This record gives sequence, C-alpha cells and structure tokens, in this order.
Amino acid sequence: MIQFTKMQGLGNDYVYIDAINQDIKEPSSLAQFVSNRNFGIGSDGLILICKSEIADFKMRMFNRDGSEAEMCGNGIRCVGKFVYDKGFTQKTEITIETLAGMKYLQLNVKDNKVETVRVDMGEPILEPEKIPVVSTEHPVKTLHTTAEGRDFTMTCVSMGNPHAVTIVEAVKPFDVAKYGKVLEVDKAFPKRINVEFVEIVDKARVKMRVWERGAGETLACGTGACATAVACYLNGYTERKVVIELLGGELQIEWNEEDNHVYMTGPAVTVFEGELIEEGM
Repeated sequence: MIQFTKMQGLGNDYVYIDAINQDIKEPSSLAQFVSNRNFGIGSDGLILICKSEIADFKMRMFNRDGSEAEMCGNGIRCVGKFVYDKGFTQKTEITIETLAGMKYLQLNVKDNKVETVRVDMGEPILEPEKIPVVSTEHPVKTLHTTAEGRDFTMTCVSMGNPHAVTIVEAVKPFDVAKYGKVLEVDKAFPKRINVEFVEIVDKARVKMRVWERGAGETLACGTGACATAVACYLNGYTERKVVIELLGGELQIEWNEEDNHVYMTGPAVTVFEGELIEEGM
C-alpha cells in the first residue's frame, strides 16, 4: 500500500506522496495512473516529497502524461503545507530542491496549519537559448507564430520551465484547447511550451488561462502566473505587482526590482488522504 494525500492550489490538483518513508518505483507510470479521473484518483499529476542533500526537502513533479517537469508553482506551495502539517518540519521558512533550482518558501500558519505560502521563485530567465525558444530577440517579446490559422505574438519567459505568454481580447470565450495543443509543440519550442492566454484588466490585474505542457488546460499554473507577470511588465501592460486571476482563484505576484526575484503568494489546501493498493493499479 502507498499512502497519499490529494491537495490543490487554486484547483491545480496533484497526488502527493511521501517518498522519504516510502519506496516509490516507476513514478512516471504511477503518475499516469493516479491522474486518471475515471480509473485512478484524478489529478493534474503526481508530486513526490523526497530527501535532499542540499535543502530541507526535494520535490519531484510528474505530469499526467508521465513526463517529469522541472517545477510547479501551485504544487510547491502544497509541498510546504504537506511537510509542515504532517510534522516533517516545524520551520516556517524552508528550502525545496527542484529541477528548476532551489526555492525558498515562507509558510503562513493559522491554527497550526499552513493556510498560504509565499514562494521566492527566483529570477526569470529571459535568454532565448535558456528558455529555450528559437529566436534572436532578447528578451523574446515579439515571437510570431500561427496555430489553426490564427496569428499569435508571444513573450517567452522561463521560471525554471518554459512559458509563452500571449494577449487575447477576452479569456472566457477563448478556445484554449484548440490553440494550446498546437502551440505547445510548435517548432519554435525545442522542449515544448506552457502557453498562457492573458486578458489585461488594468495595471494591477490580469486574467489568465493556461495550457500546460503534458497536462492540457488546468485551473491554475503558478509558474505560468509568474511568467505572465514578467511578460506583462516587460510589455508595459502592468506594474511589477499584479493580481493574476485564474480559473481556480487568484495569485499575488511581485517581480521585485531590488533582487530581480519573482515572489508568488497563494493558498494550499488538503482535499483528502488515502491508500493506493496494488489491485487497483
């Protein structure tokens, strides 16, 4: 049996497993199983909490298609809640090792439970070869591409994983699946791409829907919200502090001018806990 916890950040839901005290074999295939909303648990993917030699904990994140991703902003907030609420740590400032580098979390606790988490997401990566994106522009603010007969102008940012942000008139009626699945695999993106479709409300607020690489449309994406804040500021649409309104709720994002780091604050929620048995897998 494998003990698991279902958690969500703004509806971006994952199955979380303690891989410190449990031996998890073949996480890629396990991610595909648990993510299935008919035959598994139902989630956007799988996140393992592991030992780390360089941080308090290590996070491994797998999309629903089994591919391992560098980082998940909503997911890492839930990792912070997981380790504190379960007594793995008593610290309210912790470090998490990810494939996108070290992340620093400030846990906001109420009644002995983590309610919200502020994450230092580090510096945005704007060099095209590091995102990666095929472009000679730096930063990449006017990448032109076409999907299903429609032209898109994209600003590309990496928050440890690659994002392309494009402005649309209104996100609610926009066909994210139609265009997202094509843009994800565009030849301009050697490692595929997460695509953010953004509607500008004013200088302090935008609306965003996201097509995530390997997962499809999700209710929220933390790294995507950070990339969106950076892209909107670079193009003069917003200030450095902005509220990102997603399908699952709101995130507060700040691209700090002093240290060039992006800070994300948002909720983390435990949904339920359970056991996986071999018969069902």
